[in-house]
Amino acid sequence: MPNVLDIDDYDTKDAMSLVAAFGCDRYGYLVTPNTDHLIRYFEDAEFRALYAHAAYVFLDSRFISQTVGLMKRQTLSVCPGSDLTAGVLSSVIRSQDVTVLVGGTVAQAEFLRSAYGLQSLHHIDPPMNFIRDPEAVEVCLRQVESVSPFRFCFLAIGSPQQEIIARKLKERGTARGLAFCVGASINFLTGVETRAPRWMQRAGFEWLYRLAANPRRLWKRYLIRGPKIFRLLPQLELRARRTASLAASRRGVGPKTIPIPSSPGQAV
Repeated sequence: MPNVLDIDDYDTKDAMSLVAAFGCDRYGYLVTPNTDHLIRYFEDAEFRALYAHAAYVFLDSRFISQTVGLMKRQTLSVCPGSDLTAGVLSSVIRSQDVTVLVGGTVAQAEFLRSAYGLQSLHHIDPPMNFIRDPEAVEVCLRQVESVSPFRFCFLAIGSPQQEIIARKLKERGTARGLAFCVGASINFLTGVETRAPRWMQRAGFEWLYRLAANPRRLWKRYLIRGPKIFRLLPQLELRARRTASLAASRRGVGPKTIPIPSSPGQAV
Protein backbone atom coordinates (compact mmCIF):
# COMPACT_ATOMS: atom_id res chain seq x y z
CA MET A 1 0.00 0.00 0.00
CA PRO A 2 1.49 3.38 -0.98
CA ASN A 3 0.28 5.06 2.22
CA VAL A 4 1.65 2.59 4.80
CA LEU A 5 5.28 1.88 5.72
CA ASP A 6 6.41 -0.28 8.63
CA ILE A 7 9.40 1.22 10.45
CA ASP A 8 11.62 -0.78 12.79
CA ASP A 9 11.53 1.55 15.77
CA TYR A 10 15.15 1.40 16.96
CA ASP A 11 17.77 3.99 17.69
CA THR A 12 21.33 3.36 16.54
CA LYS A 13 22.46 1.53 19.68
CA ASP A 14 19.56 -0.93 19.67
CA ALA A 15 19.78 -1.39 15.89
CA MET A 16 23.45 -2.34 16.28
CA SER A 17 22.47 -5.07 18.73
CA LEU A 18 19.84 -6.33 16.33
CA VAL A 19 22.07 -6.53 13.27
CA ALA A 20 24.97 -7.97 15.29
CA ALA A 21 22.78 -10.98 16.05
CA PHE A 22 21.73 -11.58 12.45
CA GLY A 23 24.35 -14.20 11.64
CA CYS A 24 25.52 -15.76 8.37
CA ASP A 25 23.10 -18.66 8.00
CA ARG A 26 20.46 -16.69 6.09
CA TYR A 27 20.22 -13.57 3.93
CA GLY A 28 18.56 -10.25 4.59
CA TYR A 29 19.00 -6.60 3.80
CA LEU A 30 18.27 -3.35 5.58
CA VAL A 31 17.20 0.03 4.27
CA THR A 32 17.33 3.44 5.93
CA PRO A 33 14.64 5.72 4.50
CA ASN A 34 15.23 9.46 4.36
CA THR A 35 12.94 12.15 2.96
CA ASP A 36 13.78 11.39 -0.66
CA HIS A 37 13.17 7.67 -0.13
CA LEU A 38 9.80 8.29 1.48
CA ILE A 39 8.69 10.39 -1.49
CA ARG A 40 9.84 7.64 -3.84
CA TYR A 41 8.10 5.04 -1.69
CA PHE A 42 4.82 6.91 -2.02
CA GLU A 43 5.14 7.48 -5.77
CA ASP A 44 6.83 4.32 -7.06
CA ALA A 45 5.27 0.85 -6.73
CA GLU A 46 8.55 -0.87 -7.70
CA PHE A 47 10.40 0.95 -4.95
CA ARG A 48 7.71 -0.06 -2.44
CA ALA A 49 8.33 -3.68 -3.41
CA LEU A 50 12.04 -3.27 -2.65
CA TYR A 51 11.19 -2.02 0.83
CA ALA A 52 8.60 -4.76 1.37
CA HIS A 53 11.30 -7.43 1.09
CA ALA A 54 13.76 -5.74 3.47
CA ALA A 55 14.51 -7.47 6.76
CA TYR A 56 14.88 -4.13 8.56
CA VAL A 57 13.67 -0.60 7.85
CA PHE A 58 15.40 1.95 10.09
CA LEU A 59 14.41 5.61 9.90
CA ASP A 60 17.42 7.62 8.75
CA SER A 61 16.00 11.12 9.11
CA ARG A 62 15.74 13.21 12.27
CA PHE A 63 13.92 15.78 10.15
CA ILE A 64 11.20 13.23 9.35
CA SER A 65 11.03 12.08 12.96
CA GLN A 66 10.59 15.64 14.19
CA THR A 67 8.09 16.54 11.47
CA VAL A 68 6.00 13.44 12.20
CA GLY A 69 6.12 14.36 15.87
CA LEU A 70 4.72 17.81 15.13
CA MET A 71 2.17 16.78 12.52
CA LYS A 72 0.94 13.49 14.00
CA ARG A 73 2.08 13.53 17.63
CA GLN A 74 3.88 10.26 16.89
CA THR A 75 7.31 9.39 18.26
CA LEU A 76 9.70 7.47 16.01
CA SER A 77 13.26 6.47 16.85
CA VAL A 78 16.01 7.49 14.44
CA CYS A 79 18.87 5.33 13.26
CA PRO A 80 20.93 7.27 10.68
CA GLY A 81 22.48 4.89 8.19
CA SER A 82 25.86 6.59 8.48
CA ASP A 83 25.88 6.21 12.27
CA LEU A 84 24.83 2.56 12.02
CA THR A 85 27.53 1.81 9.46
CA ALA A 86 30.21 3.52 11.54
CA GLY A 87 29.08 1.74 14.70
CA VAL A 88 29.05 -1.68 13.06
CA LEU A 89 32.50 -1.16 11.55
CA SER A 90 34.03 0.06 14.80
CA SER A 91 32.26 -2.14 17.36
CA VAL A 92 30.67 -5.21 15.75
CA ILE A 93 32.81 -6.54 12.91
CA ARG A 94 35.83 -8.59 13.90
CA SER A 95 38.99 -8.53 11.85
CA GLN A 96 38.44 -11.99 10.33
CA ASP A 97 34.77 -11.50 9.49
CA VAL A 98 34.08 -11.71 5.77
CA THR A 99 32.93 -8.25 4.70
CA VAL A 100 31.93 -6.97 1.26
CA LEU A 101 31.96 -3.42 -0.07
CA VAL A 102 30.06 -2.85 -3.31
CA GLY A 103 30.85 0.57 -4.71
CA GLY A 104 33.35 3.14 -3.58
CA THR A 105 36.92 3.33 -4.81
CA VAL A 106 39.98 1.17 -4.31
CA ALA A 107 41.38 3.90 -2.06
CA GLN A 108 38.23 3.88 0.08
CA ALA A 109 38.38 0.11 0.42
CA GLU A 110 42.01 0.33 1.51
CA PHE A 111 41.11 3.02 4.03
CA LEU A 112 38.44 0.79 5.58
CA ARG A 113 40.82 -2.17 5.74
CA SER A 114 43.39 -0.08 7.55
CA ALA A 115 41.12 1.99 9.79
CA TYR A 116 38.97 -0.91 10.99
CA GLY A 117 41.38 -3.84 10.65
CA LEU A 118 39.19 -5.60 8.08
CA GLN A 119 41.45 -8.42 6.97
CA SER A 120 38.69 -10.13 4.98
CA LEU A 121 37.19 -7.15 3.16
CA HIS A 122 36.28 -7.84 -0.48
CA HIS A 123 35.79 -4.84 -2.75
CA ILE A 124 33.49 -4.99 -5.76
CA ASP A 125 33.48 -1.95 -8.03
CA PRO A 126 30.71 -2.13 -10.67
CA PRO A 127 30.83 0.38 -13.54
CA MET A 128 28.85 3.61 -13.52
CA ASN A 129 25.14 3.12 -14.26
CA PHE A 130 25.66 -0.64 -14.32
CA ILE A 131 22.11 -1.24 -13.11
CA ARG A 132 20.92 -0.56 -16.69
CA ASP A 133 23.12 -3.34 -18.07
CA PRO A 134 21.80 -6.86 -17.28
CA GLU A 135 25.22 -8.41 -17.91
CA ALA A 136 26.94 -6.01 -15.52
CA VAL A 137 24.25 -6.64 -12.89
CA GLU A 138 24.79 -10.38 -13.26
CA VAL A 139 28.54 -9.97 -12.81
CA CYS A 140 28.01 -7.92 -9.66
CA LEU A 141 25.58 -10.45 -8.18
CA ARG A 142 27.92 -13.35 -8.88
CA GLN A 143 30.85 -11.51 -7.32
CA VAL A 144 28.88 -10.93 -4.13
CA GLU A 145 27.67 -14.53 -4.06
CA SER A 146 31.20 -15.83 -4.61
CA VAL A 147 32.30 -14.53 -1.20
CA SER A 148 29.17 -15.67 0.62
CA PRO A 149 28.58 -16.33 3.46
CA PHE A 150 29.62 -12.89 4.64
CA ARG A 151 29.00 -11.11 7.93
CA PHE A 152 27.99 -7.85 6.29
CA CYS A 153 27.78 -6.53 2.75
CA PHE A 154 27.80 -2.75 2.37
CA LEU A 155 26.01 -1.63 -0.80
CA ALA A 156 27.29 1.89 -1.46
CA ILE A 157 25.95 2.42 -4.96
CA GLY A 158 23.13 4.89 -4.36
CA SER A 159 19.38 4.48 -4.25
CA PRO A 160 17.51 2.71 -5.79
CA GLN A 161 20.44 0.75 -7.31
CA GLN A 162 21.52 -0.62 -3.93
CA GLU A 163 18.01 -1.75 -3.02
CA ILE A 164 17.59 -3.43 -6.42
CA ILE A 165 20.80 -5.40 -5.96
CA ALA A 166 19.85 -6.27 -2.38
CA ARG A 167 16.51 -7.69 -3.45
CA LYS A 168 17.98 -9.59 -6.41
CA LEU A 169 20.40 -11.28 -4.03
CA LYS A 170 17.44 -12.34 -1.92
CA GLU A 171 15.50 -13.63 -4.93
CA ARG A 172 18.43 -15.75 -6.12
CA GLY A 173 18.75 -17.40 -2.71
CA THR A 174 22.51 -18.01 -2.83
CA ALA A 175 23.98 -15.25 -0.66
CA ARG A 176 24.06 -15.52 3.14
CA GLY A 177 24.63 -12.59 5.50
CA LEU A 178 23.19 -9.13 6.04
CA ALA A 179 23.40 -6.42 3.36
CA PHE A 180 23.28 -2.72 4.22
CA CYS A 181 21.90 -0.20 1.73
CA VAL A 182 24.17 2.56 2.99
CA GLY A 183 24.10 5.35 0.38
CA ALA A 184 26.82 7.92 1.05
CA SER A 185 27.90 6.43 4.39
CA ILE A 186 31.22 5.19 3.04
CA ASN A 187 31.97 8.64 1.62
CA PHE A 188 31.46 10.15 5.08
CA LEU A 189 33.59 7.52 6.81
CA THR A 190 36.46 7.93 4.37
CA GLY A 191 36.41 11.74 4.27
CA VAL A 192 35.20 12.09 0.68
CA GLU A 193 32.20 14.01 2.05
CA THR A 194 31.83 15.80 5.38
CA ARG A 195 28.86 15.36 7.68
CA ALA A 196 27.13 18.27 9.32
CA PRO A 197 28.15 19.31 12.83
CA ARG A 198 26.43 17.32 15.58
CA TRP A 199 24.17 20.20 16.56
CA MET A 200 22.84 20.43 13.00
CA GLN A 201 22.28 16.66 12.91
CA ARG A 202 20.37 16.75 16.20
CA ALA A 203 18.29 19.70 15.01
CA GLY A 204 17.31 17.87 11.82
CA PHE A 205 19.21 20.26 9.53
CA GLU A 206 21.84 17.93 8.11
CA TRP A 207 20.10 18.30 4.73
CA LEU A 208 20.79 22.05 4.83
CA TYR A 209 24.49 21.46 5.47
CA ARG A 210 24.69 19.03 2.55
CA LEU A 211 22.85 21.47 0.29
CA ALA A 212 25.27 24.26 1.18
CA ALA A 213 28.25 21.98 0.57
CA ASN A 214 27.07 20.78 -2.85
CA PRO A 215 24.30 23.04 -4.17
CA ARG A 216 24.78 22.19 -7.84
CA ARG A 217 24.14 18.48 -7.26
CA LEU A 218 21.53 18.68 -4.51
CA TRP A 219 19.44 21.80 -5.04
CA LYS A 220 16.69 20.03 -6.98
CA ARG A 221 16.54 17.20 -4.46
CA TYR A 222 16.18 19.45 -1.43
CA LEU A 223 14.44 22.55 -2.80
CA ILE A 224 12.20 21.17 -5.55
CA ARG A 225 11.53 17.52 -4.76
CA GLY A 226 11.96 17.59 -0.98
CA PRO A 227 9.05 19.90 -0.07
CA LYS A 228 6.64 17.29 -1.49
CA ILE A 229 7.02 15.49 1.82
CA PHE A 230 4.78 18.04 3.57
CA ARG A 231 1.96 17.13 1.20
CA LEU A 232 2.58 13.38 1.38
CA LEU A 233 3.19 12.86 5.10
CA PRO A 234 -0.46 13.39 6.10
CA GLN A 235 -1.32 10.55 3.69
CA LEU A 236 1.54 8.26 4.78
CA GLU A 237 1.22 6.09 7.88
CA LEU A 238 4.58 5.19 9.41
CA ARG A 239 3.82 2.16 11.59
CA ALA A 240 6.35 1.54 14.35
CA ARG A 241 7.33 -2.06 15.04
CA ARG A 242 9.83 -3.96 17.17
CA THR A 243 10.99 -7.57 16.93
CA ALA A 244 9.81 -9.88 19.69
CA SER A 245 13.41 -10.74 20.62
CA LEU A 246 16.92 -10.80 19.24
CA ALA A 247 16.95 -14.55 19.73
CA ALA A 248 13.97 -15.00 17.42
CA SER A 249 15.65 -12.83 14.81
CA ARG A 250 18.84 -14.88 14.98
CA ARG A 251 16.95 -18.16 14.54
CA GLY A 252 15.34 -16.75 11.41
CA VAL A 253 11.85 -16.78 12.93
CA GLY A 254 11.23 -13.07 12.52
CA PRO A 255 10.89 -10.41 12.24
CA LYS A 256 7.88 -11.15 14.42
CA THR A 257 6.64 -7.74 15.43
CA ILE A 258 4.95 -6.20 18.41
CA PRO A 259 2.88 -3.08 17.69
CA ILE A 260 3.89 0.00 19.65
CA PRO A 261 0.97 2.05 20.95
CA SER A 262 0.75 5.38 19.21
CA SER A 263 0.58 8.66 21.05
CA PRO A 264 -2.81 9.75 22.45
CA GLY A 265 -5.26 10.53 19.70
CA GLN A 266 -3.54 8.26 17.15
CA ALA A 267 -4.83 4.89 16.01
CA VAL A 268 -2.65 1.93 16.88
